[in-house]
Amino acid sequence: MSENIIYLDAETLESFMRDVFIGLGVPKDDAHIIAEVLIASDIRGIDTHGIQRCKMYFDRIKAGIYEVHTKIDIIKDGPTTALWDGNCGMGHVIAYKAMKTAIEKAKKYGLGSVAVRNSTHFGIAGYYSLMAIKEGMIGLAVTNARPSMPPTFGVEPMLGTNPLTAGAPTDEEFPFLIDCATTIVQRGKVELYNRINKPLPDGVVITDEGKTETDPAIILENMSKGKAALLPLGGRGEETSGYKGYGYATLVELLSAALQDGIYLKDTIGIVEDGQKRLKVGHLFLAINIESFLPLEVFKKTAGNIMRGLRSSNKEPGAERIYTAGEKEYDEMTSRGKTGIPLNKSLQEDIKFMREELNLDKYKSLF
Repeated sequence: MSENIIYLDAETLESFMRDVFIGLGVPKDDAHIIAEVLIASDIRGIDTHGIQRCKMYFDRIKAGIYEVHTKIDIIKDGPTTALWDGNCGMGHVIAYKAMKTAIEKAKKYGLGSVAVRNSTHFGIAGYYSLMAIKEGMIGLAVTNARPSMPPTFGVEPMLGTNPLTAGAPTDEEFPFLIDCATTIVQRGKVELYNRINKPLPDGVVITDEGKTETDPAIILENMSKGKAALLPLGGRGEETSGYKGYGYATLVELLSAALQDGIYLKDTIGIVEDGQKRLKVGHLFLAINIESFLPLEVFKKTAGNIMRGLRSSNKEPGAERIYTAGEKEYDEMTSRGKTGIPLNKSLQEDIKFMREELNLDKYKSLF
């Protein structure tokens, strides 16, 4: 590990992020939710969506792009479904409350779903699926995002990284949870590689000239100009089935915009309202109450058997083991609970900047 890496315990890092948002004017209860979502990412080893994102939120709040006081309008509400308007408030808060409502509906009626429009970036989608899992349910969360993916045979970024995230409880120590973008890599991974000066693998980014690019700094610059795009799962063209990632991303766009009468495609780059730039996205959350189908323990046992069956199958030559989705994150939680959260030099500088800007003197001793 680089000598520039330091480790900070999760409790301290979460407290710092919470105080950053309070310092920016976010109500204390909302700041607690945001920090909890962000630290969940860091603890699980998803370094792209925790403290790395904090400075992005800081900048957007300072620029007036996000509303620190989250006001949710209920457009429509029924026994199992609801449509909300987030009014450009804090996406984590909106998403947390939306999934909580979906879970409450599912407890009563078996299924619960909340669609949201005019929300903002909400961190890792998997956090919200985990909310349902902890209640003995299947959870699904989707969101659209600013354009970064081209359609198959295209080079222009049109769709976001559009995660399609779902999870379910098992009888093991960890649930099944698939939390990933519909692109091969997401923008946060490019940003992370840029922080540590590491090139991306070949064949994950396409330029407007149809060429590949691996330098993360160049990619980020070109993406900001619409001259580079992240390829969908499956890659370029149809030979390795890139149309599948493109198709799933389009499905997420429909579930995040068409169902809400919300923002989609190029408008997620930003629109101006009353002279103020806004970065709007939409979400959909679904909770399925397993007990409405069969006893939870029966489901968990079968789900666990499926996971164990997959992991015990024959491995390819040289492979040490087979994993199931959610297992590596569980292992990372165990490891980082002991070592703390790694912070590269770039993140340390971000923390110092926010600390000084908000006069968070109690964190001066961190580094």
